[in-house]
Amino acid sequence: MRDVAVIGVGMNKWGELWDVPLRDLFVEAALRAMDDAGVDKIDAMFVGSMSPGLFVGQEHIGSMLSDYLGQKHIPGTRVESACASGGLSVRQAMMQVALGWSDIVLAGGVEKMTDVDGGGATYSLATAADQEYECFHGVTFPGLYAMIARAHMHRYGTTLEQLSHVAVKNHKNGAKNPNAQYPFEVTLEEVMGSTMVADPLRILHCSPITDGAAAVILCPLDLAKKFKKHSVVAITGSGQATDTIALHAREDLTYLKATEVAAKRALEMAGKTIKDADLIEVHDCFTIAEICVLEALGVCEVGKGGKLAESGETAIGGRIPVNTSGGLKSKGHPVGATGVAQIMELTLQLRGEAGGRQVKGAKVGLAQNMGGSGGSTVVHVLEAR
Repeated sequence: MRDVAVIGVGMNKWGELWDVPLRDLFVEAALRAMDDAGVDKIDAMFVGSMSPGLFVGQEHIGSMLSDYLGQKHIPGTRVESACASGGLSVRQAMMQVALGWSDIVLAGGVEKMTDVDGGGATYSLATAADQEYECFHGVTFPGLYAMIARAHMHRYGTTLEQLSHVAVKNHKNGAKNPNAQYPFEVTLEEVMGSTMVADPLRILHCSPITDGAAAVILCPLDLAKKFKKHSVVAITGSGQATDTIALHAREDLTYLKATEVAAKRALEMAGKTIKDADLIEVHDCFTIAEICVLEALGVCEVGKGGKLAESGETAIGGRIPVNTSGGLKSKGHPVGATGVAQIMELTLQLRGEAGGRQVKGAKVGLAQNMGGSGGSTVVHVLEAR
């Protein structure tokens, strides 16, 4: 198989973009990625989108978005894995290039979530949970992650203050990201005192509803070296795994086994360990998720994620910076686009182009994108070459 590189990245500014249709969100991000790469034609395209049918009534987006991007007749494919749809689109595009089926491939993600009211958005997102065993009984994702948080607090002594440190850090990073939905800092007191959503989670422990898109351009590593527009970034590892979709069926309510397995596969493929990572982008849909993900990745011992959050080690300048982009918490979470934006952030960091949030000397980055309450996970390892 061929080695694969990222040669272009692009996204629009995320937020509540009432007047911008889904197709325009995607095309804007895709054109920015193509311009960043210096290409005007692609051979194939994969687009991650969780629920365009429920959000905007449009399912057949592989065809529609290829057309509106001016790339008719290419293979254009929508992929779905709940909130991990973006990460999966990158994985599919990587395999397309690695197998030699295409040379220039776009991996994108898009979601337009504000065309429905809050109840409609909650219903759409809940389709990523177990309908019969969870949703039928009134459980939504804030409730599911609140149960994870409560179990973690009971078993390991994790505190509300530790959960809140995650939000403070990620907003501090997001304040330096011009594409973030909420580019402002918050204090510990503001997070802990914000409106209750599902005990113990307050609104500032939760990622927002977001409209947005992101795209990256992939090609063979040998070809990437000929473009010479940017320093070369390679995707050296990719892993995917699933778990039970319902929380009650898991051995441990607080442990994300699919993340552990997917990361192990990606790191083995790259010939790395988690200690080799200079920075990590993780799926912090709720602050407890970042804590649990870092434990499953092996960044800290199981049960010590809360202490890690308050230690400062995951801040920029710390031992292992996490969510330098601002994460889902500050950057936003248009579910189908999130995993692609993580790859964009790592690419900018490994190029040395991340501006005020740059991690000095970054050479290896890892991205973890998951669907539902951890029922699916995609992990990628990127390296500067």
